Formats: sequence, C-alpha cells, structure tokens
Amino acid sequence: MLDLENNVQEVHCSRERSRAAWEIIEKYLMPFVEREKYQISQKCRLHPDNDLFRDQEQHKIHVDINEWRCGYCKKSFRAEKFLDQHFDNRHYNLLNISHSKCLADYCGALHCDHVINSKSHKTKCNPAAASKNRHLCEGLADSCFPVNQGPSANRLHELFLHQFCDAHTCSGGHKPFSRGGRKHTSIFYLAISILTLMLLPLFYVIVYLYQREMKKGTQALRRISRKTKPS
Repeated sequence: MLDLENNVQEVHCSRERSRAAWEIIEKYLMPFVEREKYQISQKCRLHPDNDLFRDQEQHKIHVDINEWRCGYCKKSFRAEKFLDQHFDNRHYNLLNISHSKCLADYCGALHCDHVINSKSHKTKCNPAAASKNRHLCEGLADSCFPVNQGPSANRLHELFLHQFCDAHTCSGGHKPFSRGGRKHTSIFYLAISILTLMLLPLFYVIVYLYQREMKKGTQALRRISRKTKPS
C-alpha cells in the first residue's frame, strides 16, 4: 500500500474506489447492521477505522453544487476532484497509514465496478476472478460476522453472503445487493414536498375567500331581485 523512499511515504490506494466501497457499505450493509443493533469489531476490515481515507472524507464540506470546502483549512474548491487533490498535496500527513487499510482492496468482493461502471457495457465474466472475489467476500463475512457470536451475527453473516457473495458467479443467476439498501431522499423531491406544504394552506385560504365572496354575491342578488319585484 505504501513505499518508503527518501523518508517520504507514498500511498498506493485508489481514493475513488475506496469511496465507492464505503458508499456500498453505507447503502447496502449498514442499514441491516443498524437494524440488528450489532457492533462491528475493529478486526473487521469494513470497520470505519480501517478505511485509510475515512477521516479525510469526513472533513469534506459540500457547500453548494459548485463548492467543496476542506474541513481542515477551510479552503474552497469548485469540484470534489480538486478537493481530493488538495488532500493529497496538503494533508497527506493526516492519513493514518500505520493502522488503516486500503478499502479499495475489497472492491472485488463488494462489487465496486457494478456501481462505478453502472452505465457501461457488460464485460465477459471471468470464472477465475469470480471465484477469487467470492473467496474474498466469504472471508469478510466470516471475520465481520462470526456465526458463533450470537443470533444477530448469524443473521448478518447469512445476509452478507446473499447481498454480496452469491453474485460472484458466471451463471448469471444472482445479482449483487439483492436484499436492497438504504433509500436516500432526493433533494428535489424534498424541496417540492416543503413547497407543497407551504402553499397548501394558502390554497385553502383562497378557496375559502372565493366561496365567501360568491355567497355574498348571491345574497346581494337575492336582495336586489326582491326589491325589483312589482308590488
């Protein structure tokens, strides 16, 4: 993961693929872990403390669509990729290289390519690669959710196999993330919902005032018609 040359540590770990792996964990694993109220051990390679870039990712502030801010020095950037470069150039010393691991190393087991290249054409399945990734995946299931640690760990172990490992086959019978995951509310949908709630009372006020004016107009016409009747 790193080279030591001239007392400089060079990290060989893909930030993009590590981020994709963590997003998969957050969306397709953690909802079930939280439901079981299960505490993942630090021995598990998927524990947040074992992610080399986790602290830096948590120090990203997404201010606006075209503004990202560094949580360490408050410097702003137009895009996330420029903030990533800033972290590499200015804050590489904050990486916990001695204890953290490269989460991208487990992208094969977690189907990162399925997420990163979701719109690309399908590649031909490699049986050897599928077998290797399945073995890596089953190792994660065993270390993160030991079946001898109780009912919750047992259920999560089985879920992990179905959610991630069963899809490592060339038969095409299983798809990754078959158990579903966390649903993120769209910002657009949230904005529309808030706007609707704000405008709904106004709509009812307008309808009420309109009906009241219509009623007054009807009563006025009745009074006029009575006065104009011949005696």
